[in-house]
Amino acid sequence: MHKFTNTLTPAQVYRYAVECCQPHLKLRDAKRVTARMLLTILFAAAARISSLSDTCKRLRGVPDEEVVAAALYETLPDYNLLKRRVNAALAGHLPKPLRKQAQIVALDLTLLPFYGADAKENDQIYRSQAKRGTCSFYAYASAYIVHKGQRYTVALMAVTRKQTMEDVTKELLRQVRKAGIHVRFLVLDRGFYSVAVIRYLQAARMPFLMPVVGHGRKPDHPLGPSGSQVFKAMKRSGWFEYTLSDPRKRTATVQICVKCRNRRGARGKKGREPWIYAYWGIGPKRFDWVKDTYRSRFGVETSYRQMNQCRIRTTTPRFAVRFLYVAIGFLMRNLWVWLHYAVLSSPHRGCRRYNLDRLTLRTMLLWLQEVAFSMYELVKIALCERSVPERLTC
Repeated sequence: MHKFTNTLTPAQVYRYAVECCQPHLKLRDAKRVTARMLLTILFAAAARISSLSDTCKRLRGVPDEEVVAAALYETLPDYNLLKRRVNAALAGHLPKPLRKQAQIVALDLTLLPFYGADAKENDQIYRSQAKRGTCSFYAYASAYIVHKGQRYTVALMAVTRKQTMEDVTKELLRQVRKAGIHVRFLVLDRGFYSVAVIRYLQAARMPFLMPVVGHGRKPDHPLGPSGSQVFKAMKRSGWFEYTLSDPRKRTATVQICVKCRNRRGARGKKGREPWIYAYWGIGPKRFDWVKDTYRSRFGVETSYRQMNQCRIRTTTPRFAVRFLYVAIGFLMRNLWVWLHYAVLSSPHRGCRRYNLDRLTLRTMLLWLQEVAFSMYELVKIALCERSVPERLTC
């Protein structure tokens, strides 16, 4: 039976959150809004999954939303400087074991829908396949480390229309190395599958693993499959070599792993299903190892879902402000992972046993909101023009 001699309180979590963000973000005091007040309002807005405006209306002891927004815009640097500060904050409290040995790093891209009228003219908007009723998005790329079941965000950047996936890969790798992380190999999303990215990684001697995107005639075509679609027609697992090309006549050669399995009625389908992966610089010996290693990247999707649970909502067109709100979501999640690593885990034969039920991410956010309410008081009335009846009437 465990003996608990220490406790973690909302005030301590708030202090950790300030220490995680303020030394790196370097928010400045304004006339009516101090840096501590501004950071507290941002924490409350993230915890409520709400906007800065709505959060200011709910806190009695803070100025109105226009004053707070003006203070934020005044203290916020340009995007490039803000990006450096955010990545310094992400790398500031990583566990030491992450830097002692080479790590498997996952790169991924998240898209937040944009429905503005200037989507085609705005260079800050990323265009992609239709999703949630639009082809326009604010895009953010991130690098993750999955270490003993815990996922740490170590690099973050915004992606614009003018940037290629090769540019994104270069920048993320640069930020990962700057954080002191040695890369064992990369696990990439299918969006990185291109000749340019593969050629860059091979020139940089960086091993990688990614899924293959099907190109060419499909297996049900009268002339038979062609290109990488040939692998989708296979019924047996195997190892292959494949050369892909792009419109600029550049080529890149990769190794292919085809892992086939029986569907057994999954999603209403039967027969054999191939999973196709491209890799280079690593020497896998088992098909299941390739499949399981890539599937570990799916934890990134969970991280994005949790980031959205603490992302401040906004309609502002200010690029740096939007990036800050996304960054705060990732910083809050990193703080939650750090708490479980350094405070809430149990010693277990030279390692740590994680107890995620002791403090969920949602509970941590509610604690931060509770601290904000205790500092500035919650508005508990709603203004109305009609008289309030004593009883419920028809």
